Amino acid sequence: MAMDAGEIEDMIKSALPGATVRIRDLAGDGDHYAAEIVAEEFRGKSRVQQHQLVYAALKGKMGGELHALALQTSAPD
Repeated sequence: MAMDAGEIEDMIKSALPGATVRIRDLAGDGDHYAAEIVAEEFRGKSRVQQHQLVYAALKGKMGGELHALALQTSAPD
């Protein structure tokens, strides 16, 4: 079962309030997405820690309902 881009965005924004989130469907199949996320919670964290925050926001759906998610994360300027 594929995930909707809006559902991914909502889950991330729920876990990271105030984040700017842009989701793109890379293959048109609802399984392969790219996400650009800018959140204050990322400040001072390594790239791995930032990505772990995003995966935690997805509550176990990564690798199941969501097959692939290319992440670009950063703290606000």
